[in-house]
Amino acid sequence: MEWLWGFCILFENDIIMRKRHKQSIMDIKAKTAKGELLNIKMQLFNPYHMEKRTLFYWAEMYYHQIPKGSNYNTLKKCVTINILNYSCLPNDRYHSVFHLREDHTGIPLLDDIEIHVIELAKLDRHSVPLDRGGLVNWLLFLQGVDKSNWEVLKMNEPMLKKAMDTLEFLSQDAAARMAYDARMKALSDEKSRIEGALEEGMAKGIEKGIEKGIEKGIEKGIMKGKAETAVKLLALGIDIQTIAEATGMTREEIEALRQVQ
Repeated sequence: MEWLWGFCILFENDIIMRKRHKQSIMDIKAKTAKGELLNIKMQLFNPYHMEKRTLFYWAEMYYHQIPKGSNYNTLKKCVTINILNYSCLPNDRYHSVFHLREDHTGIPLLDDIEIHVIELAKLDRHSVPLDRGGLVNWLLFLQGVDKSNWEVLKMNEPMLKKAMDTLEFLSQDAAARMAYDARMKALSDEKSRIEGALEEGMAKGIEKGIEKGIEKGIEKGIMKGKAETAVKLLALGIDIQTIAEATGMTREEIEALRQVQ
């Protein structure tokens, strides 16, 4: 898995890093020595529709390699790696790999598409030994394995030493530690605000519907509650797609609410 080594030495390669704080995503783009493109996403919270998002991001990376009219044989393999802090797929594997293959014979159509889904939450369901090298050591480190096991992980995977040394350095720096603590608090506050807005909006909607005492009133109340929830989330700066998924409203309905704010 060449992408693994690319992941291990990201800060020694030509990479583009974006941190979209509102969505709790770290998005890393890199290129291997062969010219293959990597898109590594680390996602703390479930944004929903991750499977469709993954295909969209992969297609975008593949499509933008060459300008229109150029030769298609210059297209390089693109690998998407999703490292998720939650369970996503209906299986027990913490590392799932997808390719494009024929249903009956299993022959690949093309090796250019490769998607890895790594679910840190599923590591707890496996008895993972700390005496072997490879990806699992990095995942245990990312998941926050007890520090007493760091030496074992480092022995199994020597390239982890650089990451551990960097983390140790940052943990000893007061300013860096304060920035980290502030970041964690912001993530918790954002999640609480979204959940609070949803609960408050739905509660108001149901309450107003019950007051009317008829089914139509309840339905209208719930719809009003959704609208109130959407308004609150818009005020918090949440993007329209996330609000639509959280409330069940259409993008057009939410856009109309934003127009009258």
